[in-house]
Amino acid sequence: MSNDLKRTLDLKDSISVTAGSMIGCGIFIVSSDIARLTDSAFFLILVWIIAGLFSLSGAISYAEPVLNIKEDGGQYIFLKKMFNNLTAFLYGWSLLLVIQTATIAAVCIAVGKFLGILFPSVSSSLYLINTPYIHISTQQFCAVIVCFILTYINSKGIKYGVITQNIFTAAKVLSIIGIIIFGIFFGCNYEIIISNFHPLSDIAGMTFDKIEIISAATVGAIFAMVTWNNITFISGEVRNPEKNIPKALFWGVILVIILYLLINVIYTCSIPLEQIKNAPEDIVAVAMIQNITGNAGKSVIALIIMISAIGSANGLIMTGARVYYQMAKDRLLFRNLAKIDRKTKVPVNSLILQCLWACLFILFCGNYMQLLDYVIYAALIFYVLTVIGIYVYRFKHRTENITKVNNIFSIFFILTGSCIIYSLSVCKTISSIKTIGIILAGIPVYLIWEKIKLQKTCTK
Repeated sequence: MSNDLKRTLDLKDSISVTAGSMIGCGIFIVSSDIARLTDSAFFLILVWIIAGLFSLSGAISYAEPVLNIKEDGGQYIFLKKMFNNLTAFLYGWSLLLVIQTATIAAVCIAVGKFLGILFPSVSSSLYLINTPYIHISTQQFCAVIVCFILTYINSKGIKYGVITQNIFTAAKVLSIIGIIIFGIFFGCNYEIIISNFHPLSDIAGMTFDKIEIISAATVGAIFAMVTWNNITFISGEVRNPEKNIPKALFWGVILVIILYLLINVIYTCSIPLEQIKNAPEDIVAVAMIQNITGNAGKSVIALIIMISAIGSANGLIMTGARVYYQMAKDRLLFRNLAKIDRKTKVPVNSLILQCLWACLFILFCGNYMQLLDYVIYAALIFYVLTVIGIYVYRFKHRTENITKVNNIFSIFFILTGSCIIYSLSVCKTISSIKTIGIILAGIPVYLIWEKIKLQKTCTK
């Protein structure tokens, strides 16, 4: 393993990175959209259960390559060892161009969006620069500032990034628990429960069309959990990674599943389904608080969502840069990205590149939901490919004694992920085609890069 990065993260830190990267603003927003798509409180809960089982199956499946592939780099290295350099490059290429940076941008935009609830001068309709070619709102400006500050903190060393992560993870976990407890004691209403769950015809009337709707609705819930793999990116900085990373994957995902299920149960027990579907700004927690206390809790919920989003962005920024660093070490990206700062022991150049690209998304896209469409489709393709790769790796090393995880988890993950990819391809064809185009555009880039490397080798 690499000696360039310093191993400082213990199991607690690893769980914090896993759970903290997962818990963003999605849990507070996407339930409203799921309710509109499914038109059912029962199916709303079912969607979160499916998303939870999907994420847990993926996390358990990823334990197998973690235990067998001893090199640093996480999913990038897994794909390299399972398939080849091209597949690994396409993943790293997609991570930099879309998956990681667009997610960072979306989460930072969310920070600006909910800061606007506290300070109305922060808005997507108030512009600092408004010309025929460039439009920069106060919301976008705040999102860029958040991205820069978190990148700066992480550039000072893994210790500062992890401290920041632990603080924000603890704050948002406690905040979600607080909302759940508040809902149990002050929100749960017997009449609302009966009204939301009374028709078991939801189950009896299950059709293929309904299954397609549930598949499409699951996308939002999966996005709220999708970044559990990020802990594998920083395996070079985790102590005893073969033991701590599988544990962090399992316990981090379990923690998030429990919190997400409980808060959605509280939503459906405290608010009529129509209010969930039509929650202000899609923030169901605000609708619940307003049902109980009036407008008093709106600012508190906005603050909680901001804390969640900042913690998630910090985890994404910390982990993503390690992949570009590893790619540069493999001479698949610019060599300067492989430089480790002597003092801080972090890949500062990779952090800067990631920050600048995410800021371009913030400034020139700026649409939260549009960014998510690109992210989830590309991420799912490589998630499913990685889990399929487990079987490829087993075949390649069939004569060796490798550690295997029960096939139930990987098969469930592959089948569920494939169904969701199909549903997205049908429901959001244009964004899906664009995403595939971005991924495939990496092929000529890789071939050019390999040709340049070969020429340099021949001239030596």
